[in-house]
Amino acid sequence: MKIIDALQHSERFLSLEFFPPKEQAQWPGFLDQVNRLAGLDPLFVSVTYGAGGKLQDNTLEIAAAVNKRFGLTTMAHLTCVGAERDAIALYMDRLLKAGIENVLALRGDMPGGNPEAIWKDFSHASDLVEFVKKGWPEMGISIACYPDAHPEASSIEDDLKWTCHKLDAGADFAITQLFFDVRRYHDLVLRLRKRGTTQPIVPGVLPVLSLQSLNRILALCGANIPLRLYLELQEAHDRGGDTAVRQKGIEIARRQIRELLALGAPGIHLYSLNNADICLDILTDLPELDG
Repeated sequence: MKIIDALQHSERFLSLEFFPPKEQAQWPGFLDQVNRLAGLDPLFVSVTYGAGGKLQDNTLEIAAAVNKRFGLTTMAHLTCVGAERDAIALYMDRLLKAGIENVLALRGDMPGGNPEAIWKDFSHASDLVEFVKKGWPEMGISIACYPDAHPEASSIEDDLKWTCHKLDAGADFAITQLFFDVRRYHDLVLRLRKRGTTQPIVPGVLPVLSLQSLNRILALCGANIPLRLYLELQEAHDRGGDTAVRQKGIEIARRQIRELLALGAPGIHLYSLNNADICLDILTDLPELDG
């Protein structure tokens, strides 16, 4: 089933992102975390993607295991940087054979080394969307979008142009990269609607577990955090270290979810960090989120 078919008939839903363990010995612990969160009845779950080889196989195997073992609608991340059409086609066929009927189409992170070596058959995520849409029309397709603009974009308007390219190429809906200023999400949706897009824009929420991880993530993805929120987290750190930051991060995530739903977000995509305790602390007794 395409996720969009369920999404269009759902309000204030929950979805979750997981990342595959690097080693098979970690699978039992990972699947236990998924099992604990399956009771939240997420509309779908996504599994992130490695840039080739073993990590790619892990995505497929984990996505298939989550789908079959827990009956969860599962979406596999799919990146195209450095990929050839034949390899993507083979992977798409393997996904469908494994019962995975939805992908999150991404360009992927740029690897180091010779930049000319990475461009093969796909230059942009929109190329991947078009390729999947044409070759596998039964496959549901989501894309990423950026409330704070992609770090490589020359401007917000330039980033919006590329988001529209991906949506026009055939994507069913979009999931945002992490952000902390709820107004940025609202502004993104308004700008996309003014450009004629109609697809749902699902906000992604990332809980903050430590100042160190927050600073690393901000530097990596180019997101911003309002000063007042950063000061709240800094005060928590000064008062009680990572334990206090974790509690403050849970509080901020709950607040963010409430504000996003009040603004009309169709649902919430929670970056689970493969941590059921954190997710349950955020989502328990949150009546605004029907799940």
